[in-house]
Amino acid sequence: QVQLVESGGGLVQAGGSLRLSCAASGSIFSINAMGWYRQAPGKQRELVAKLTSSGSTNYADSVKGRFTISRDNTKNTVSLQMNSLKPEDTAVYYCNLLRGATHYWGQGTQVTVSS
Repeated sequence: QVQLVESGGGLVQAGGSLRLSCAASGSIFSINAMGWYRQAPGKQRELVAKLTSSGSTNYADSVKGRFTISRDNTKNTVSLQMNSLKPEDTAVYYCNLLRGATHYWGQGTQVTVSS
């Protein structure tokens, strides 16, 4: 089993910054990718940023240039630095780990950006 614990969400004004972190534990081997998804009220969960085991990154077009994903393999953590936040970034953010064909999810952390 894999456990993912997120931290770092909160309330911030538009233009501000937040940093999300996710600590992975358990059967964390043969990982294909780690990343962050978000879900706003009434909307589907969407990919925000992903970092593969080969080091490549994918970002949603809406966050390119503002968000940066990084991973610390020594601590088994993945982080998301979010700058220039906008009200439309408001959502619950979920840490994701892909191992084989199985997705593992954290419990989610709320990010609220006020205008």
